[in-house]
Amino acid sequence: MIETPELHKREIDDIPDLIRPRYIEQHAHHVFKRGSLPGQVLRFGLVGGLNTLVDLLILNGLLWLIPTTSSLMLLAYNALAYSLGAVNSFFLNKYWTFREKQGTTRRELARFTLTTLCGIGWSSIILWLASKALHTLPVNTTVWANASKIVAIAGTVLISYLGMRLWVFVSKAQKKQTRFPAYVPAYTNVRGENRALLLGERRGTADAREPRLANEDGEKAESLPPHSLSVVLPAYNEDHVIGVTLGHVLNVLAAWVKDFEVVVVNDGSTDRTGAIVSAIMDAEPRVRLVTHARNQGYGSTLADGFAAATKELTFFMDSDGQFDIRDLARLLLLIDEFDAVIGYRLDRQDTWVRKLNAWGWNALIRNVLGIHARDIDCAFKLLRTDFLHQHPLETRGAMINAELLYQLKRAGYSYREVGVHHLPRRGGRATGANPRVIARAFRELFISVRKWRREERAYAQHIFVSEHHPF
Repeated sequence: MIETPELHKREIDDIPDLIRPRYIEQHAHHVFKRGSLPGQVLRFGLVGGLNTLVDLLILNGLLWLIPTTSSLMLLAYNALAYSLGAVNSFFLNKYWTFREKQGTTRRELARFTLTTLCGIGWSSIILWLASKALHTLPVNTTVWANASKIVAIAGTVLISYLGMRLWVFVSKAQKKQTRFPAYVPAYTNVRGENRALLLGERRGTADAREPRLANEDGEKAESLPPHSLSVVLPAYNEDHVIGVTLGHVLNVLAAWVKDFEVVVVNDGSTDRTGAIVSAIMDAEPRVRLVTHARNQGYGSTLADGFAAATKELTFFMDSDGQFDIRDLARLLLLIDEFDAVIGYRLDRQDTWVRKLNAWGWNALIRNVLGIHARDIDCAFKLLRTDFLHQHPLETRGAMINAELLYQLKRAGYSYREVGVHHLPRRGGRATGANPRVIARAFRELFISVRKWRREERAYAQHIFVSEHHPF
């Protein structure tokens, strides 16, 4: 999907009235950042033109000093010229094209070096192919070498731009942006050690506007369907953010839903996650805690949360602060028309490695299970609790979301996809790209597909026998 101003306007129009003003206010800077892409491309082009001039001057200087018609020597000249031009590229693109303000870091230099090496490699391949094609033409050495070099430069522009924009010069300010203020309600009747835990979470997060969140978001709460709601929050070592997330969920839902509960599933955390949730439970009876003695995996966490849900609808989202509970309003408005409403991330705030993994996983699930969803693993889904209880999920790892959508499809249930906003991670460590997590997901996919296909064949055979040999 290509983001355009028209598309973004449609996204804003789709947002319910109760959260639209705050969304527009808080995303004004983000919209501006999207609109600055043409200027960024223009600046990159100007820097690229200057780098090309430096590159060609160095190449021609080498050819003047040491003339050659050898393709290997030309590749060596190209690598040297490209590397010297890269020094100029680094500083101009960092401080002008991408407007970075922080100092240069070792990680940034390492990523830039890898991007440059990829560019040199790709440029060398193109240069070698071009030189072989042009070498047979009756032209002098300089013309032949420069023509080959220009073709190589044209072929590496895209790699250079995407590498720098998506990996090397990732704005730290963007990573720290959040769409809701860090807030934990003041539970005045929490005392002793538990109160100290909460105060520790709240330190440095005060904002005079925070107490108005529930009223502002709840002005038109009567427009939402009057369903009871269970919210499942899986948590693993999230003590840096669990209090903020849980406080925000309670604050918003109190204005929207008359009958709700929040089920936090602590998946064997080794930090203060369980203690913080327990402290909040002392003051908020609508919060429940399910605890795993040891880490069992994302699928087990969700499955136990679903089993503990007691309300009419069940909604789940991750507790790491990358989703805003206020986007739930968009799902609630559609739940009477569909059996489930599932989110997809409009602007995923993850590393390119996780995005690449997600793309490959989505393609695999689409082909193997026939599931057509934009973002299978988006942890922002609203379902009917009776469906989850009647079709208990069996996988216990990262395969859980794929199984959930497969069971909806298998049971003939309908679902609607809705875009939700994804926020930069505010701390902790994501485990989705862990090789063991990935290996477990593939193993569960293989085992589950075999099992489900056997069940489908047995069911089809049973139907065939029933129709052709009735008793």
